[in-house]
Amino acid sequence: MTDVALITGTSSGMGLHAAIELARRGLHVVATMRDVGRAGELQDAAAAAAGVDVEVRALDVVDHAAAARLVAEIEAEHGGIHVLVNNAGRGSVATAEQLSMQQVQDQLDVNYLAPVNLTKLVLPGMRERGSGRILTVTSVGGTVGQPFADAYCGAKFAVEGFMQSLAVVAERFGVRVSVIEPAAVASSFVANVVRSDEGGPYASLLAAYIARSSGAFANAQTAESAGAVIAAAVMSDEYRFRWQSSEGATAFVGVSLADLDGERVLGFTRPWIAAG
Repeated sequence: MTDVALITGTSSGMGLHAAIELARRGLHVVATMRDVGRAGELQDAAAAAAGVDVEVRALDVVDHAAAARLVAEIEAEHGGIHVLVNNAGRGSVATAEQLSMQQVQDQLDVNYLAPVNLTKLVLPGMRERGSGRILTVTSVGGTVGQPFADAYCGAKFAVEGFMQSLAVVAERFGVRVSVIEPAAVASSFVANVVRSDEGGPYASLLAAYIARSSGAFANAQTAESAGAVIAAAVMSDEYRFRWQSSEGATAFVGVSLADLDGERVLGFTRPWIAAG
């Protein structure tokens, strides 16, 4: 029986390319997105560039009841979910005073609670089979706080802690839990970031941060190469993954947390506020 991979956030960017690469590697991929009307890019790229098919399903990851129904349907139709890739995410640019509590909640809903819910849903089947892979795309912002990313980094820190804690126990049942921590990736993620345009005392600092981070994203790794790393991490039996861009600069590092005695190596660029 072909292993089934469920991946979220596949309408564009890393998720799209990770879905294609997993299908190319022989998995039956169930690619989810909020609006299946946007599935054309994924399906065209899968067929034309890779010669593979992906199964597209609608899922808004913050709808936990819909996620439960989808997981149950996939398990009934395909006999189980062997790989879960929590890729869907949402950014936010604002500091604490500029954030409403609803904006904070929105970040937690997408970047923390949604991966937690999906992980909980697939774990029983994986545990009973004695095998499975759960990989969550977090961020360098889940390991080092970034300016004007208070809510985003807080949610990413939370999901990192959850997955690290889970990995210790899940591994005893044959379920490998890992994270991928990308630096800047050239994708539509930046365009979808929730941004505060308020000025006030933070205006000059925010302008400097935007200018610095815009440069980092303009010269970032491609979504295609980042997606390939996600797929490689899913398929590999190694605990650590290190990838360098063709220019030789470390652009993307993923570290499995199953081996907690090992050293965690992170490589990333820090878009700190420019001096002056």
